[in-house]
Amino acid sequence: MKHLALLTALVVSFASASHAEGEWVSLFDGKSLTGWKAIDGKPIEGWEAKDGVLHFSGKGPYLLSDNEYSSFELEWEWKLDPKGNNGIKYWVTQIGKEWLGIEYQMIDDNGHADGLKGGSHNTGSIYDIFDSSKDKKLSPIGEWNHSRVVVKDGKIEHWLNGTLASSADTKTPEWQEHIAKSKFKSKPGFAPGKGKIMLTAHGDPAWFKNLKIRTL
Repeated sequence: MKHLALLTALVVSFASASHAEGEWVSLFDGKSLTGWKAIDGKPIEGWEAKDGVLHFSGKGPYLLSDNEYSSFELEWEWKLDPKGNNGIKYWVTQIGKEWLGIEYQMIDDNGHADGLKGGSHNTGSIYDIFDSSKDKKLSPIGEWNHSRVVVKDGKIEHWLNGTLASSADTKTPEWQEHIAKSKFKSKPGFAPGKGKIMLTAHGDPAWFKNLKIRTL
């Protein structure tokens, strides 16, 4: 009986933990833009969903998720053309006339002018706030990368192809110091701890697939 009680307790505990962490939910069904809207009510042009891949032509609006998220795990695959630039933002909220959030930078580190600046403008960086790791694993341009963002209790991690690319704790003085040196220093309310997911549109073609999220 003791063994049965222990097994039951373990099963209940596992089920509770699974429920607490949430189940994976697809943010892209592979064939449509269901769950996404263009900023400011603009028409969704330049984005094509086909055969499980979401392609951005290089001309079109930024896209916002219908739902907001606070603590979560987000995964996706992506690739760019040479000299390409794109990104995914989270905790996105409207500040004045702008939609702003923390950005996972996706860029041609060795070909795009912004990527060549290095520092917090490299792939996997917390854009314009924290640099990415020098030993990150970045696939060659034109090949697929796997990225992951983990956000929990104010702590954020950017992963690239299985390795940690950058991290930060948004509840520390260090975070505030970096914000004060960034382009967001004059944006009160930036990264409030909750917001939408954004697919950016920086003027270059980009491809996404297997985009999914779960709450933590």
